[in-house]
Formats: sequence, structure tokens, C-alpha cells
Amino acid sequence: MDTQKLAIPRSLFVYAILYGGMVCMAGVLGVKQVALGPLAVEAGIFAFLLLVVLSSAVAELHGQAIATGLVRLGFVPLLMSAALIQLVLILPADAGMYPPAVAAFPIVVGQGMRMMLAGFISYGTSQTLNVFIFNKLRGRDGPGGLVWFRGMVASVVSQIVDTVLFISISFLGTRPILELMGGQMLTKVVLSIVLVPFLITGAVALGRALDGRRA
Repeated sequence: MDTQKLAIPRSLFVYAILYGGMVCMAGVLGVKQVALGPLAVEAGIFAFLLLVVLSSAVAELHGQAIATGLVRLGFVPLLMSAALIQLVLILPADAGMYPPAVAAFPIVVGQGMRMMLAGFISYGTSQTLNVFIFNKLRGRDGPGGLVWFRGMVASVVSQIVDTVLFISISFLGTRPILELMGGQMLTKVVLSIVLVPFLITGAVALGRALDGRRA
């Protein structure tokens, strides 16, 4: 029996699924502030770094246009998850639910409209910028050159932009933002430099293996 090929490359299929999941997870994880030695950052950065890695890997394997389309499609699970969270917050809790959980749930998943808007804007802008910079650094030589370096530079710049947009839109006029912004930027830059080169190299290699391509 003849086997039909997938309509899309296997790596794109797998990475698109992972990308959609990480879009939803980033907001949930961001509730917790984690301490990494002297650095402090909201835990959503780990999901966002994976978004950066996945979109860059897709750009390397399948081109800038497809990677940018992936970023735009990321708004679908992002908006749907935000709408579902608001629906669940409105619905009354069951009387038998564990009382501390009833009180904690809105704190964990609830966000004000201003912060939600900040998340949408910073996500779309920073992820699109990441793909653009990653692809631009490739120049005219085609794929394959200095993937780790291009991924790192694109991640550093896009994470700085993400921080400026999110914190400015969320907190400008309500609390001092420069110190908060500086700490977040420093941590994200350090994590981008330390983690992204290894993650992007591995993601591109895995994508080529999934598609049956040689490095």
C-alpha cells in the first residue's frame, strides 16, 4: 500500500504544535518570579525562549515567510486561551472545591486587560522581529551559516524589545518601571546568550533529521 507524504514537512508540523503550546504556557508560567543566582525573572521567559528557538528554527528550515506566518498563527491559541480563562473566571466555583485553591486560581491565571494587551503586543512584535533579524543575519549565503550566533543575536534583541513593550504598556504610570525593566532585560539577555545557541543548534539539527535532510 502506498503511503502518502505529509502535506507539510514533518519538522514544521511538530514545531507548530510545540509553538502553539508554548504560546499558552508562557502566560501561565509568567505568574511566578524565579531566582537564578543574583538574577530574578518571571518564569515565562523559558517558554518565550523556546518560542524564539522554534520560530528561528522554522525560519532556517522553511524560510522567513513561513516562520512569520507561524508567529501570526500563534495569536489563535493565545486569544483562545485568554478567552477561556476569562470564561472560567466568570463561572462560579463548585462549593466542594478546596478553599485555598478557589482563592488562588484568579491570582494564578487572571490578568487585567492592560496586561493582556501588553502581552499580545509584545508577543507579536518581539517574535516577528526575532524572525526578521535571524533571517537578515543570514545574508545572501543561504541557510546553514552560524545558526547559533544568529539565533543568539536575534533572541537578545527581541527579548529586549519584548521587555520594553510589556513593562511599559503594563505598568507605565502606575509604578516605577526602569529598575524592573533593567533587571528583566539583564536576565533575558544572559539566558539568551547562555541557552539559545545550544537550543537553536539542536532544534535545526532535529528538524533536518525529522525531514530526512542532511546537515
